Amino acid sequence: MKLQLSLAVLALAAFAYGQEAGNDMKKAADDTGHATKTAAKKTAHATKKAADKTADATKDAAKDTAHGTEKAADATADAAKDTAHGTEKAADKTGDATEKAAKKTGHGIKKGVKAVGHGTKKAAEKTADAVK
Repeated sequence: MKLQLSLAVLALAAFAYGQEAGNDMKKAADDTGHATKTAAKKTAHATKKAADKTADATKDAAKDTAHGTEKAADATADAAKDTAHGTEKAADKTGDATEKAAKKTGHGIKKGVKAVGHGTKKAAEKTADAVK
């Protein structure tokens, strides 16, 4: 009987130990599941933050590009205005020079005509004197 009792106690001890090992395994699985869930939440949060920062950086870059393009367009417009102003001044100077040249040419022709007329008049007078 002692032997049977010893065997029964030994069997109960093994059974109780087995029950505790099962509980430990369940607890370890639960802890692993909780840690995995926490890691997934943190990863999702970090991914969302990174996406938001990327979107902000892209938006800022687009604004900077638009601003730079606007400045370049303004500079081009200013350069075009300066070129137009320079062309207008050059045209005015060319017109003035042409007008002065025309006046000088007209004055020279007028003098030449007077000189020719004077020479013709003298020649006519000489001819008239010679004919008399």
